[in-house]
Amino acid sequence: MSQAPPLFDNPYIMENEEDDDIFVSAMSDEDNKIKKCALNPLPELPTLQLSVDKSPIASPIDENNQGDIGIQSPTPTQKFQPMEETGDDESKDQFLDIKVGEGNRIGDGMGAYIVFKVDTKTNIPLFKKNSFTVHRRFSDFLGLHDKLNDKYLRTGRIIPPAPEKSVIGMTKVKMSGQNEQRSSCEFLERRRASLERYLQRTAAHPVLALDPDFREFLQSEGELPKATNTSALSGAGMMRLFNKVGETVNKITYRMDENDSWFEEKTQEIECLETGLRKLHSSVESLVVARKDLATYTGALAKTIAMLSNCEEHRLLASTLAHLNELEEKVEGLHYDQSNTDFSVLCEMLKDYIALIGSVKCVFHERVKVYQNWQHSQLMLNKKRENKAKLELANRIDKGNVAANEIVEWEAKVERCEEEFTNISKMIKKEMERFEETRIKEFKIIFIRYMEKQMKHQQQLVEYWESFLPEAKAIA
Repeated sequence: MSQAPPLFDNPYIMENEEDDDIFVSAMSDEDNKIKKCALNPLPELPTLQLSVDKSPIASPIDENNQGDIGIQSPTPTQKFQPMEETGDDESKDQFLDIKVGEGNRIGDGMGAYIVFKVDTKTNIPLFKKNSFTVHRRFSDFLGLHDKLNDKYLRTGRIIPPAPEKSVIGMTKVKMSGQNEQRSSCEFLERRRASLERYLQRTAAHPVLALDPDFREFLQSEGELPKATNTSALSGAGMMRLFNKVGETVNKITYRMDENDSWFEEKTQEIECLETGLRKLHSSVESLVVARKDLATYTGALAKTIAMLSNCEEHRLLASTLAHLNELEEKVEGLHYDQSNTDFSVLCEMLKDYIALIGSVKCVFHERVKVYQNWQHSQLMLNKKRENKAKLELANRIDKGNVAANEIVEWEAKVERCEEEFTNISKMIKKEMERFEETRIKEFKIIFIRYMEKQMKHQQQLVEYWESFLPEAKAIA
């Protein structure tokens, strides 16, 4: 697979710590349990095939054997429509294909950081070339997200969620030696896949894909300006934390007088969808752990059978037990493979969509903030009018003229706020239509892919036991 999630770093470093956020929760115990796993990118809608893959199960650490948890087949080219409103015929043939390669560690100790290779292929005229490669740090991705968020969130655009941060994950990578890199390869693969998924979601958006900052990120050679606001311990980070707390309180306490029933219905739908996805994600995580436990117990059974075969005096029975040991070892690997599929195909997809729904909720809340500004401006306009009326009654013409000018200014501001509220409402409806369409397609692709992999696993399991059956019957 080719997609993975990201997270932040070290509680001790303050200067070079651009990768992680001290205020972001560390990975859960379940996350730390899940090993040998990585993300797969969203492929083209696959044809359901029941043929059995007889190749040996890929090791999660073997870089040359690209199994479920290794770096898999590339993600298909993103079909791109740059002219959202016009729908030109030429735009249908344009594409923007982005791949994120393996991360390379630069430096040693707590000053180390990871650089990812970003390969892009496109035929969009706005880009300088048709193919280019750049190297980006994790903080560069966060800086790009902040720029897009500042530009487009207020207009009602749904911005793909920023890659996830992990304090524990990056600390382990930084502290591990050259001979201990195998223990952190899972985390780096998940982060790589998450970064790739983030870029692909952004590239699939007809407006964000043409943004100058996004194009600079993909094709500008050399390092980008340092994104200092992504540091773990910084003034900007503290301000963001306090702002998030204030906005959370505002979301809970403020109730907007909604005149559009569409937004009420969509808000409820989003809440229900998020609740359902969280429950499903929790269940799939439990399934992953259960399958890994099953694999462990199967391995223990294989070892016990091997010991019994060594002690058995009956030659034919000892041979059969030895073959049964080999079979159970294969079944152990198959169970691990199934747990990797559960994690990389289902679990990570659900986690990704939970974050994406968070972005949708942010857009809805931004609309509420625009409405608050509009109502505040209307309230101030009423106060200015009342003040002007009092001044006129007091026959204070000089101050009355000043008050009249203030009324004109506030009337213009009320008009702007009302127009902004109308525009963001229209844009949210348009973005939600696109979001729903994309979500249905992606879920269909993922579930078909998941079923195809599970059927291959089950067929492989049947073949294992069928091959052993003649030996079992041959025992005298």
